[in-house]
Amino acid sequence: MTTPAKNRICLWYNGGAEEAARFYADTFPDSFIGAVYRAPGDFPSGKEKDVLTVEFTVMGIPCLGLNGGLAFTQSEAFSFQVATTDQAETDRYWNAIVGNGGQESACGWCKDKWGVSWQIIPTVLMDAITNPDPAAAKRAFDAMMEMAKIDVSAIEAALRG
Repeated sequence: MTTPAKNRICLWYNGGAEEAARFYADTFPDSFIGAVYRAPGDFPSGKEKDVLTVEFTVMGIPCLGLNGGLAFTQSEAFSFQVATTDQAETDRYWNAIVGNGGQESACGWCKDKWGVSWQIIPTVLMDAITNPDPAAAKRAFDAMMEMAKIDVSAIEAALRG
């Protein structure tokens, strides 16, 4: 067994940990699968030799996927927040997640098909809603509140007034 990171995120899956880790590794830069561990015996949500845990990294963040079964589900209380540089990068990640069985939400949030929440947030949005001009920040914020996937040009237009 490899030495685990001192701190990592443990994500609970209902049997999809390895598939999710492969999707993340294929979708996001600085992402990869480390080790896949199989159960040495039967467990409540699986059988001996089923995938029990998967060590993986998502955009440099060490994670452990645990195939724990139906006892717990993902919620928006945890999300990966991905800062994007432009509309093309925003579209690429959003479309990968939503187009692979995920679902849209509001204000840059979406869920992957395993229920993990993602915030795909262009840096222009964060700059806009923290703008020193309160009126400009509010216009950008109000525009964002009407969006699912963030539209960079609409945020920039709202910022300009």
